[in-house]
Amino acid sequence: MNKRERTFFGHPWGLATLFGTEMWERFSWYGLRAILALFLAASPAMGGLGMSEQTATAVVGVYGALIYLVALPGGWVADRVLGPRRSVFWGGFIIMVGHIFMAIPISGSFFIWLGLSTIIVGTGLLKPNISVMVGKLYPADADARRDAGFSLFYLGINLGAFFAPIVVGNLAADNRWHLGFSAAAFGMALGLLQYVLGRKSLRGVGDKPGEPLTPEERKRVSRLVSIIVLAVVIAMAAWVATGTFTVDALTVVVTIIILIVPVAYFSYILLGAHGLTQDERTHMKAYIWLFIAAAIFWMIYDLAPSKLLFFAEHNTTLTLFGIPIQASTTQSFNPLFIIIFVPIFAKLWVKLGNRVATSQKFGFALLMVGLSFVVMAAAALLAESGKVSVWWLVLVYLIQVFGELSLSPVGLSVTTKLAPHAFKGQMLGVWFIAVSVGDAVGGQTGRLNSIMSDPVYFLVLASMAIVAGIALFVFTRKLRGMMKEHPAPEGPPIR
Repeated sequence: MNKRERTFFGHPWGLATLFGTEMWERFSWYGLRAILALFLAASPAMGGLGMSEQTATAVVGVYGALIYLVALPGGWVADRVLGPRRSVFWGGFIIMVGHIFMAIPISGSFFIWLGLSTIIVGTGLLKPNISVMVGKLYPADADARRDAGFSLFYLGINLGAFFAPIVVGNLAADNRWHLGFSAAAFGMALGLLQYVLGRKSLRGVGDKPGEPLTPEERKRVSRLVSIIVLAVVIAMAAWVATGTFTVDALTVVVTIIILIVPVAYFSYILLGAHGLTQDERTHMKAYIWLFIAAAIFWMIYDLAPSKLLFFAEHNTTLTLFGIPIQASTTQSFNPLFIIIFVPIFAKLWVKLGNRVATSQKFGFALLMVGLSFVVMAAAALLAESGKVSVWWLVLVYLIQVFGELSLSPVGLSVTTKLAPHAFKGQMLGVWFIAVSVGDAVGGQTGRLNSIMSDPVYFLVLASMAIVAGIALFVFTRKLRGMMKEHPAPEGPPIR
């Protein structure tokens, strides 16, 4: 690198452009997420949509699930049609428009559903492709600098996630929901502005699709997309015409579809004629267990913007160090702890090396998220006699972050390691499907409150995670052998 060249903490200046764009995009995403469930459940008299908390939890779960699911087609659009740079631009623009729809101060739900749908589409274009562009800022052999660059990029994500609930939550206080939505739109607009002004610093990175569609392929894709859209519109119209359509039923249908996706995909990989070696098949069988474990983890972890947010609103004394806070501010605890503990865990994994198996790291993550809900069960039991301190939630989020930092970065790494050669480019998208499945199923668990109390609810979910975590420890030797992790313990051959 030329010594006179402008840098961003020693990295290409293009990283500053992408850092700021992603920080503001995450500001808009986490800002909306911090108030969405409360808005959906607020009565129309308070400016909300008047949903039950169970329905609001399901909607937030499906919304989060779709955000991660559309990363797959979003990556495809960049690779074959737009290229990463234009995908990020149009994704950010569509996200901003979605927040503007939600900010329109008109009673009723039309613009809310339109806004959420638009944000989902835009995030699918932006989220996977901006990370691709970060990687392409560096030469192919600059692994250490690339890793350091991603660490800075990750910091931008968590800075946006930390400040958003505080800013948006306070603006939306006293039923000023649309003002909060406006703040999210403004944040995305700032990110988009920085992206456009910093275009030159990207030096052509991501300008072109890696494998553009041929004219004939474009025609086939256009026909297929048109048929799918038309089929969905007809199906929805027919459903509405029957008089049985409800938001609750829609969330259930979407959850079922999301559950089918990984089943179909893993079946396609293992049963299709893709020339997989025996080792690759064994790796994928091991990966399926890790995928299920990850889905269970996210099922609990991503109840933060719904179940835990409602608990903060109704059952805690919302003060920290004597300062009043909004319920949405509790959503800032998680990114704060991530910022603090990321460097510690990064050094820990380097120090431990291969002495700790991937399944053990996943098992520890499940034990941590399970323990966090044991703490929630205790807090909920105490809350039956009156409001409890918000410090209970601080403890819950602290424990959960220990779990996330044991699973999230490790999951990305093991996904690339175990991916069959024929599916290397697709498997990171499959990892995000685990988050999608967890979010969708987690949203549906809110319905359990109709048959059980909060303390029992939290204990049931905690038990699922703890049992799954213990199972991963018990079967560590077998999974380690299937994955060919070293040192591989001696034992009977795996079939």
